[in-house]
Amino acid sequence: MNKEVQMASGQDYQVEPFTISISDEKLADMRERLIRTKFAPDFGNDDWRYGYNGDYQKKLVDYWINEYDWRDVERRMNELPQFKMTLMGIPVHFIHIKGKGPNPMPLLLHHGWPWTFWDVRKVLGPLTDPASYGGDPNDSFDVVLISLPGYAFSSPLTESGWNFWKTADLENTLMKDVLGYEKYATAGGDWGALIAQQHGHKYAQDLYGVYTHFPAQLSHYLGAHPDAPPGVEYDPVLGLPAASEYGEGEEHWFERGKLFVENESGYGEMQLTKPQTLASLVADSPAGQLAWITEKRYFWGLEERGSGTEAFERVWPKEDLITTAAIYFLTETGGTSSRYYWECRNNPWTPSHLNFPVVGAPTAVSIFPGEIYKPPRTWTDKYFNLQQYRVHSEGGHFAPLEVPDTYVDDVQTFFRQFRN
Repeated sequence: MNKEVQMASGQDYQVEPFTISISDEKLADMRERLIRTKFAPDFGNDDWRYGYNGDYQKKLVDYWINEYDWRDVERRMNELPQFKMTLMGIPVHFIHIKGKGPNPMPLLLHHGWPWTFWDVRKVLGPLTDPASYGGDPNDSFDVVLISLPGYAFSSPLTESGWNFWKTADLENTLMKDVLGYEKYATAGGDWGALIAQQHGHKYAQDLYGVYTHFPAQLSHYLGAHPDAPPGVEYDPVLGLPAASEYGEGEEHWFERGKLFVENESGYGEMQLTKPQTLASLVADSPAGQLAWITEKRYFWGLEERGSGTEAFERVWPKEDLITTAAIYFLTETGGTSSRYYWECRNNPWTPSHLNFPVVGAPTAVSIFPGEIYKPPRTWTDKYFNLQQYRVHSEGGHFAPLEVPDTYVDDVQTFFRQFRN
């Protein structure tokens, strides 16, 4: 990275080019642990009703040992321009790809949990070089994509307190003071949606706008909701907009969110309350890390794609499942990424203002059918400065990987109105 970018705010930020290079010793240790994997007995669980399926775990571990090639994936990762620096006292790894077009717009992208930066890779080319993908070069972006604090190569994290809203503070400093952008666009899902929305709440003056495909309230996981829009009825048990708020075309959306809270949120309670206990397990076992992540990816897209591992692997090839687990295990971030949840509840978000809409920056919202929670339009209209709203017929929680073309079109279309 050149010195002019480092000195954008008059401070000398030490930004260094970064190359992923896992040692042979670490890879050998991981392989030996995989070979020694002790599999849990499993029965009566062909439909995954008890959780992660043991037979499928055996197939994935066998693939990891005998077919998976970390060095090949590592080589492809290193084709991306990567950087690392210390910012606000912690290590930050980020991708920075300059757009090919007459006037690229800066775009801050996000991943979530249990994602890594690599899960966003399919949209990077079309967003930065649209002409090479049959698009308009005028739609190009400069893309910045960080590994969240305590995730992957934004490690080792040795400081407590890092959650989604503090990450937004860090990113605003990165975009404006380190990289020198006066204004920027931002987009995300999962934790990345909450981070992007926090930018639109606290730093609206610095944004062109926000694109979110997981429009959750910023008081997510908290007992009190100071950001509940007036006039919207809430379910007293779930703490989400009530079933009565859902209208035509939103049939079964409330039930989908209720199902997630009641049947699929156990992982969250563990990470919200005892993440270090989990860390003790996944730090010792790459197969354990694989199971913890893969079970979530299986269930979070189940409604849309159907059951069974064949349908699952059409969305999540074995290589992608293994790569995510390998990154978490090799960087020893299974625990610190889980603490992101604990820090959300115990280092809670507070509003920067009490205005409505809560997210004052112009916002685009996309609803994908396989999403784990879909709020009603009555809530969405009041919570965001809503400028674009789309309900899609395919895709789910991991939209940039599942339906990258749709994701790219959403982003390009929305931000086109803010270009000079």
